[in-house]
Amino acid sequence: MGCPQLLPADRILVPVNVVKPITLRAKNLPQPQSGQRGYECLLTIQGNEHRVPALRFNSSSVQCQNTSYFYDGMEMSSLPVELTVIWNGDFSIDNPAHNKVHLYKCDAQRGSCGLCLKADPLFGCVWCKGENRCTLKQHCSLPENQLLEPNGINSKCTHPRITQINPLRGPREGGTLVTIRGENLGLDFREIQGNVKVAEVDCTPIREGYIPAEQIVCEMGRAEMSQYTGNVQVCVGVGACRPEFMAKSSKYYYFVIPRITRLKPSRGPVSGGTIVNITGSHLDAGSNVSVMFKDQPCTYLRRGGQWLTCRTHASPHGYGNISVSVSIDKAQLQKDLQFEYVEDPTITKIEPEWSIYSGHTPVTVTGTNLDIIQTPLIRAKYNNHETLNLCEVLSSTSMLCQVPELPISLARQQEAPEKPDEFGFKLDDVQSLMALNTTNFIYYPNPEFEPLSSSGVLELKPGSPIILKGRNFLPPTNTGNGKLNYTVMIGDKPCMLTVSETQLLCESPNLTGRHKVLARVGGIEFSPGVVHITSDSPLSSTAIIGIAAAGALLIFFIVVVLIAYKRKSRESDLTLKRLQMQMDNLESRVALECKEAFAELQTDIHELTSDLDGAGIPFLDYRTYTMRVLFPGIEEHPVLRDLEVPGYRQEQVEKGLKLFGQLINNKIFLLCFIRTLEAQRGFSMRDRGNVASLIMTVLQSKLEYATDVLKHLLSDLIDRNLESKNHPKLLLRR
Repeated sequence: MGCPQLLPADRILVPVNVVKPITLRAKNLPQPQSGQRGYECLLTIQGNEHRVPALRFNSSSVQCQNTSYFYDGMEMSSLPVELTVIWNGDFSIDNPAHNKVHLYKCDAQRGSCGLCLKADPLFGCVWCKGENRCTLKQHCSLPENQLLEPNGINSKCTHPRITQINPLRGPREGGTLVTIRGENLGLDFREIQGNVKVAEVDCTPIREGYIPAEQIVCEMGRAEMSQYTGNVQVCVGVGACRPEFMAKSSKYYYFVIPRITRLKPSRGPVSGGTIVNITGSHLDAGSNVSVMFKDQPCTYLRRGGQWLTCRTHASPHGYGNISVSVSIDKAQLQKDLQFEYVEDPTITKIEPEWSIYSGHTPVTVTGTNLDIIQTPLIRAKYNNHETLNLCEVLSSTSMLCQVPELPISLARQQEAPEKPDEFGFKLDDVQSLMALNTTNFIYYPNPEFEPLSSSGVLELKPGSPIILKGRNFLPPTNTGNGKLNYTVMIGDKPCMLTVSETQLLCESPNLTGRHKVLARVGGIEFSPGVVHITSDSPLSSTAIIGIAAAGALLIFFIVVVLIAYKRKSRESDLTLKRLQMQMDNLESRVALECKEAFAELQTDIHELTSDLDGAGIPFLDYRTYTMRVLFPGIEEHPVLRDLEVPGYRQEQVEKGLKLFGQLINNKIFLLCFIRTLEAQRGFSMRDRGNVASLIMTVLQSKLEYATDVLKHLLSDLIDRNLESKNHPKLLLRR
């Protein structure tokens, strides 16, 4: 007798919560003897084992008895489950075909009629119309005419719906691939073929992009100049379209006119690799964009509404200017754009030709055409590992680079200089400079620092120098000891350094207390410890007693001064009151004398005209007189000149001034505006005069309104003076 095993079976489909037996074909199944246990089916569902009694019909058939199964979650419409047939409690029947039981739920991931009916017909799922759910036929309580079956006579889903359109804009020339997603969008390509319109323009469905019930991809036809926008319409079915099979989108599709204006940069190396940015309008419309440099494509990268970028290839035509064209779908964008391919950059000198393992030391690179590279990188390769670092272009002939680290394992404690396998530059797609043969660039071991002390804390007196010990502080270059740019920080303050082969002498700044020491060089940052700077002269007990006595004496002196100040303040108040009374009397007398003197100075107008001897009365024109009164001493005030703003801001500034003029004519705003200005502490009397003059300039044509505002302000002034109990006569000075 051969080995017992299960034979390959078709897909075993079992709906959840439905009692159903599982029959399996097999061979060489043994007959249980007396005292032996029978057969069982073991199903592992989401990590849980389910044992089901099984019945052996004969040596070639076994059946898992009637049982229902279930799995958690609605994220999976079907779940493959491992199936094992066990004999006599612990003997597993071989399953070389790896037969599995597929549990499934009709309603999982099938929330619409179309998704329900496109399910595998073997599932037996139907769409229960009245209940709007996908279920097994026996679970739909409605009559036959209220359920839809796959491939049945009545298997056409009504009420298709469009949920998403992409893109929403495209050129009138057509060729745009519009992706329409939704529900119930037909179960066969023939049902939507010729039945799609986008903004009243025929859109031809593409079979490869069609996903039954879910997605339609169609290619736009050409639109007329009179067509601007519209929604998407899909009719599902063959023949005349009935309303219940028509879908219209809520979003609109727009026809736009993409334009290009310029490209930047306009030059690049002949080897290519330049990222070119083309600006314009509506450049994100349509589904496909292509950029051609003469007859060669520029690799498209990304785009937005007003820009698109692409990467140039090596020029097959050599140096010189070439024309650049852009097309979006079937629209050819017309603009005379030119790009110049120039000679690839060259490197003639690197100075200095050394660094340390950690890199990040500056080198000056000399060459030609370096300014045509957008992001120049310096590279080193060692043991098939590559490192890069940035360069800064200074001019077309020089740039400053930070040397990349040497990709070497520092755990090896290298003590000898190392040359990289490759050293060069990554300049766009220029391959000739990736590995320079003309350079002898060498890497020296990193400087190594020793701890300041065994405890990590170094005790110092103020002004004492800090000595950092170590090795490799001065790399032994061919031209003598190379200089590295060290920075040593004591706390947050740098110190002056003197460097030797094994020591860094740091002139400590004027500090006391505990401060962390931090040393930086190249790509290395190391803290050798903490310095504790303590004063050399602690106070004696005699000094402390003296300081206390001096403090007590100072406090006594301050108390005496305060008492004397209080008395003096009272005397000053009495003197101030007497002076106030004298000033009031003086003001009254002066006012009376001024009144009498003014009356005496009045002259008869006839005497004045006779003295003029026919020359006429001298007067100024109204504009000059007003400007001298409102803005004394200013010959050319800005209010007399035209508005001087750049052209692109002219319209905005004029609009803003008009709106502000309307606010000035609002009494509530103007009063609030003036009161707010007067409330500012820095608002001087000169500023008040300037603002008042500007407001009176604006309101000359509305003197009644200006007078009313002045009356309100004068009323406020009187109220404030009465509340603060100022002398009423002070109002005459304002």
